[in-house]
Amino acid sequence: MNKKEVFKLAKGFRGRAKNCIRIARERVEKALQYSYRDRRNKKRDMRSLWIQRINAGTRQHGVNYGNFMHGLVKENIQLNRKVLSEISMHEPYSFKALVDISRNAFPGNKPAISPKKEGLAILI
Repeated sequence: MNKKEVFKLAKGFRGRAKNCIRIARERVEKALQYSYRDRRNKKRDMRSLWIQRINAGTRQHGVNYGNFMHGLVKENIQLNRKVLSEISMHEPYSFKALVDISRNAFPGNKPAISPKKEGLAILI
C-alpha cells in the first residue's frame, strides 16, 4: 500500500496513528486483520442469536430446540434458522403450528404428562 492509501484508511484513528506513516501502516494492517476475522465472527454470532430465539419460542410450547429441529428434519421442512427465528418472534401462531408438526413427527417431543392426583393429594 502506498502512503496515500494508508492515510485514507487511517482516517479517524487517534493520535499519531492517523498522520505518522509507520504507525498508521501498522494500525491499518491490524484493523484489516480485525475486519477479516470479524466478518466471519458476525456470521457465527448471528447463527447463535437465531438459535437462542428459536429455543425460547419452542420452550414456550414445551419442546426443546434439538428435538424441535429433529422433528422438522424428519418432516422434511426446510426452513433455515434465520426464517424460523423471525417466525418465532413475529408470527407466534404459525410457529405453534410448526412446533405441533415437529412434536407429531418425533416422539421425544411429546409434552410431559403430570400424574393424576387423587384424594388428599388434590388439596396439596
